[in-house]
Amino acid sequence: MSEKHTLVVIGNGMVGQYFRDNLAESSIKEHNEIITFCEEPRVAYDRVHLSAFFTGTTAEELSLVEDGFFQRHGITLHLGDKAVSIDRTAKTVTSAKGLTIAYDKLVLATGSYPFVPPIPGHERAQCLVYRTIEDLEAIASAAKTSKVGTVVGGGLLGLEAAKALMDLDLKTHVVEFAPRLMAAQLDDAGGAMLRLKIENLGVTVHTGKNTSIITDGEHCVNKMCFADGEELETDIVLFSAGICPRDELARACGLEVGQRGGIVIDNQCRTSDENIYAIGECALWNSITYGLVAPGYAMARTVVADLRGGYASFTGADTSTKLKLMGVDVASIGDTHAKTPGAIVYSYQNGDSEVYKRLVVSQDKTFLLGAVLVGDVSDYGTLLQYYLNCIELPVYPDTLILPHRYDALTHLDPATLPASAQICSCFDVTKGAVCSAIESGCITMDALKTATKAATSCGACSALVKSVLDAELAKQGFAHIC
Repeated sequence: MSEKHTLVVIGNGMVGQYFRDNLAESSIKEHNEIITFCEEPRVAYDRVHLSAFFTGTTAEELSLVEDGFFQRHGITLHLGDKAVSIDRTAKTVTSAKGLTIAYDKLVLATGSYPFVPPIPGHERAQCLVYRTIEDLEAIASAAKTSKVGTVVGGGLLGLEAAKALMDLDLKTHVVEFAPRLMAAQLDDAGGAMLRLKIENLGVTVHTGKNTSIITDGEHCVNKMCFADGEELETDIVLFSAGICPRDELARACGLEVGQRGGIVIDNQCRTSDENIYAIGECALWNSITYGLVAPGYAMARTVVADLRGGYASFTGADTSTKLKLMGVDVASIGDTHAKTPGAIVYSYQNGDSEVYKRLVVSQDKTFLLGAVLVGDVSDYGTLLQYYLNCIELPVYPDTLILPHRYDALTHLDPATLPASAQICSCFDVTKGAVCSAIESGCITMDALKTATKAATSCGACSALVKSVLDAELAKQGFAHIC
């Protein structure tokens, strides 16, 4: 019997755990001793739904690791022990507690850290970040003696953090440097509609604000002073202005990193050292870092395939997303800012219902290039499939956001989707895989989720999975089943 190799994984976040889940289902563990370093005091948990912590969900309920997982699969876990150095010549990893482990292959899943702008005073009392469960515990503790909380950052993470402050019964402000909320995903009108809906919830939004200093407040613990001369008193300052790749280990051992950070990887997720891989938010592919979980999962699957000796390739990922931010439904697909030459834009706004929709289509009106949905995201699944599978648009593309205008069929029939159509981007589940599971007897959503994992992560594909299930059951003569 051949001697086992040693596979070391640094990082136990969502992507790192997904990588180990895939290892556990493969033959790799039979030929490798698998060792994991986890810096945090607890195993991997669901960061996507982190704000649920403030509405009663416990840290244990957020966990992504089944009891006994590491023991059952023979994986050694060093919990609460940070990897601090890599010796590429000796092929060893050394930890903060003094462990030195030799590796044959090394996977970096070190994730990212919150970006804190270098504002004078950012280190003051009750200036916090929103990233880990320990951060959430610190926020909850500070909230006990606070009245006002302010989030620095009006993007996806910032609005999630604002929801947390609201759940703690604080008067909540959002301060954003850009002229609109979610500037990367939304156009001006979409950002304006999102702002209206959030302000109607009781949050005060400040856009186009550059914080010059944080100092003592007269009525609150802190006072934020803006470059335009305005001031905002707040007890808690919660930084949620983006993330930065954790690439310090890679830098220190001489791996190639990007000019703005991130560990450079190729299509097999290998770094500049053929024995070291990088996956998730720490990785830089084609000058792009991904802050979403689905691309990280795709990288993890690629590395597992490569370690098995098979062929897999990571060639980028779709960053379309559907979210519920502070109870407000928001979605974006593809080229939301119509940067494609010749792109045509259709938009619909209903002030009474607080709904905004925008389509970006090709110059010949044949293909969908992008979409923005605020307030009503019921069309997201349909639009995403048009986009991902290059399905030809209706004669009047705006029927996709104005379904009754031309009395035309606008909802995409699941039967028109090819078997290769990706239904769940988080776990790369195709329509063919869903149909196969249904044919095998999975005739409820719960059974389908268990069998395929579709709709079990971010949940954005739930409606589409249900429509495929209903269509397949109808073909078999069954009534619709929940």
